[in-house]
Parts: sequence; structure tokens; C-alpha cells
Amino acid sequence: MRVLLVYPIFPKTFWSYEKILDLVDRKVLLPPLGLVTVAAILPQEWEFKLVDRNIRPATEAEWEWADIIIFSAMIVQKQDLLEQIQEAKRRGKLVAVGGPYPTSTPYDVQNVGADFLILDEGEITLPMFVEAIQQGEKSGTFRTAEKPDVTSTPVPRFDLLELDAYDMMSVQFSRGCPFQCEFCDIIVLYGRKPRTKTPEQLLAELDYLYELGWRRGVFMVDDNFIGNKRNVKLLLKELKVWMEEHQYPFKFDTEASVDLAQDEELLELMVESGFSAVFLGIETPDEDSLQLTKKFQNTRSSLTDAVQTIIKAGLRPMAGFIIGFDGEKAGAGDRIVRFAEQAGIPSTTFAMLQALPNTALWHRLKKEGRLRENTESNINQTTLMNFIPTRPLEELAREYVEAFCALYDPVKYLDRTYRCFLMLGSPKWKAPFKMPSWVELKALLIVVWRQGIVRETRWKFWHHLFSIIKRNPDVFAHYLSVCAHNEHFLEYRQIVRDQIESQLAAYLAQGAEKPYVPVAEKAEAIAS
Repeated sequence: MRVLLVYPIFPKTFWSYEKILDLVDRKVLLPPLGLVTVAAILPQEWEFKLVDRNIRPATEAEWEWADIIIFSAMIVQKQDLLEQIQEAKRRGKLVAVGGPYPTSTPYDVQNVGADFLILDEGEITLPMFVEAIQQGEKSGTFRTAEKPDVTSTPVPRFDLLELDAYDMMSVQFSRGCPFQCEFCDIIVLYGRKPRTKTPEQLLAELDYLYELGWRRGVFMVDDNFIGNKRNVKLLLKELKVWMEEHQYPFKFDTEASVDLAQDEELLELMVESGFSAVFLGIETPDEDSLQLTKKFQNTRSSLTDAVQTIIKAGLRPMAGFIIGFDGEKAGAGDRIVRFAEQAGIPSTTFAMLQALPNTALWHRLKKEGRLRENTESNINQTTLMNFIPTRPLEELAREYVEAFCALYDPVKYLDRTYRCFLMLGSPKWKAPFKMPSWVELKALLIVVWRQGIVRETRWKFWHHLFSIIKRNPDVFAHYLSVCAHNEHFLEYRQIVRDQIESQLAAYLAQGAEKPYVPVAEKAEAIAS
């Protein structure tokens, strides 16, 4: 069986980083970890080729070679996924589809002709698919409510990737999250009981990447890396030794809940194991909204203090923010901007709240009749809300755009990054000195030219750079790399403004909806 694994195109998003990747001659931030894991689970006597359409399209020879095409996609890749399924069917190919998006809304891929739907988690449903193929079946849907034991998951087929095209590699230690945030689809897809691999498994994956010659960043893609603190500490204790023995070939980034700040041992282990950055789901500094959306873990202590504790330990924070929670008061965008400035968070994702399929939020809004017709949920910064909020959508959208642009004002971004790196702790270990490549030197010169000479940032750039060299020299290289991110955000904030304003104009032309008034408030208004 000849299998062509195809990963659809990502639209421009916060995470696409085209301008930064161009500086270092790379095409994509992260590889399709799901597809290389699928390739490892399927029978190894089968033949595999992988095409990441974010790097290049499939060639005619690859289309012709394949007996079956397997796609995997997240919701932001919907458009290209559906088009590629239709292209594969036009060519007379069998098509199998899986991943988070098809699992959440399988009827979309069925409607464009997918033959096999391999849904939920592949450790269980891929063997069902293989059995169907071996029996000569030409279609089928494979589902399970069972959550697999990931200690059986094999080492992904990283050898199928065009490694030079990626800025970072991806590995996964755990699935699931113990919390109950109303808007989150992770607990729907993977459950609230975090399941982890063994330390030996994860180290075997790193061994394989090392053997393949990888020497750059590795993203631990767990949706909450610290969901099972006991097991993650066991991993980190072994990872720390592995990194020392291999002379620190990687730097790790990951995602974690903000209660990381409350565990000093865990913070120290992460930094000493080579972690340099962590994505935190802050969502909003408004405690009422956090309570409403059941993100209780963010209400137990000061969020500003928590973020700064993480910074001082040695981890650069990235943060996710959301606007549009029920009952939210005007000015939420400004409050988010003030919080990011006060806490010293350089990079923040920021989006309007979306009701993702099958989440608790989606079910509640559906029951209340608030899901908007002819709109689709999407985790993107350029999408209007897909439900009727409790504030006028026009007010929310304008507030969101202004806040997004304020967050990524190039001078404010440099100031925030500077304040973060003045606080940033550094690990006790040091990787061996390595001469920078010509590509890295060229990228540095471009950043210095644009931000230190051409743009209005010039005075801030040089002041902050020399101050970091003087006051916290150990973080100098890391600091410069984060300054380079300004290249992406400078362009991306205009994309956000243009697309949101375009969608808002179309929405207003149709006649704006009235904001939703909760039943209790309606009754109170009538009584008064």
C-alpha cells in the first residue's frame, strides 16, 4: 500500500510567522506531528511519502504514485483541506481523513467525498482502518469513545519530513487537561485525565531527532504540559540528564496552565532541562469572566505576580487573550493591553471568543439560540464571533482591533520585550559556543537595519539592546530573537484590522443583531 500523507495550508495567523521565517530561510514554524505519528502507527511494510502544502504542493508523480491519500487538519486549515479532498477525488484516489477538525465536524469532509473517516485518537481507530483496507473495503467511519494509553504510541516517522524547511520540531508528552474551561475543545477531544508517555518514550523521540541531525528548537505540543505534574517531573529529571549528556542540542517551548508559577520545583526543572518559553492561557484579567468560563485556576492568585514569577525563573511567557465573554464590561480590550504591559509579556495571541463545536460553550449557546447562522467557528485572529454576544458586536470588534494594534505597536512591543528580559532568569548550564551561520548573521543584520536604523524604533532598539548587554547579558541572544518577532506583527496587525473591519462592514450591512440579554436580566428589567 502506497500512502501519500498531505497536510493542508495554514492561512496567515499569529503563528504563521512568515516574515520571521523568511529571515532565516525557512518555510514553516512547525511540522505536522499528527501525520508522522500516523505513519508510525500504520503497518511499516506500507510505503509512505509526506507533503506539507505549507512548504510545497504535491507533484504529479506523487499523486500518481499513491494508492490512498491521508489528510489531517485543524479547523484553521478547513478551506484547503476540503479543496484537496476534492482534488484527490477528481484524480480517482481513495481518501482518508482525520485530525481535530474532522473529528469535531465529520459531515464537512463527508460532503466533499472523503471515503474513510479516521476520527478520535489514531492509536485505536487506525487499526480499525487498516483492517477495513485489508478486507477490501472502500469506505468507512472509525470512532471510539475510549482514550488510548499513549505509552503504546510509537516514535513518529520524523524521517518523512523535509527537516530543513522547519524552524522547530514537535514532540508530544501528554494528552488531555484536568481543567474545565467552557470554551476549550481540548477536553472534548482528549479528555480531562492527562495521559502521558513514559520518559523513555519521549527520550527515544529526542534520540531519533538527534540522529537525524536536528539541532534547533523543539516544541512540546501538549495543550497543558503540566497537567500531570507527577509524571512531568519524572520526565524532566531524566531529560535534564539527557540534555547534559548531549551538550544541550535543543531548546524547548511548551504550553502550560498559569498554576505553573505555584510550583518552584517544576519551574526549576523545566529551566534546567532546556525550556526557554511557555505559552500561558491567561484569557482575560477580568475575574468575573474567568469565573463564568470556569477557568478557576486563573483566579487563585494574582495573575501579574504569577507571570512575573515564571519570568524570573527563566521562562519567557507567551500568552493567549480572548475578548467577548458574556457579561463583559466595555473596555476589556484596554484592560488586556494594560495587563500585558504591566506583567511584561512580549508576545500575545488575542482573538474574539469563538464557540468551537461540541464544547460546553457551544452547547450552552445552541440551547440559548445564540449561534449565528452562516458563520463558522475558527481559532484565528481575523474572525468575528460566531454567536450573539451580550455586548454589541460592532463595539466588541472595534475594541478588539484597537487593542490588537496597541499590543503590537512596534515601540510598545520593544518596550514590553525589554522589561521582560530585564527580569528573565537564566539557567545554570551553558551550551557549548557555536559560531552563528551566515543565515543567522544575515537575519541579525536585517533586524538591526530595520529596527535600529530605518524605523521609529531606532532609539528604543539601541538603548534596550545595550542595557540588556550590560544588565542581563546571558539572555542577549534570546532577547534579539524575540525582537525579530516584531517583523511579523508589524504586518499582521494590519491584516487583522483589514479583515475584521471588512467582516464587520458586511455584518452591519445585513442589519446588526441586538445583543443577547440573559433571562435573569430580562426578568429583572421587566420587574423594575
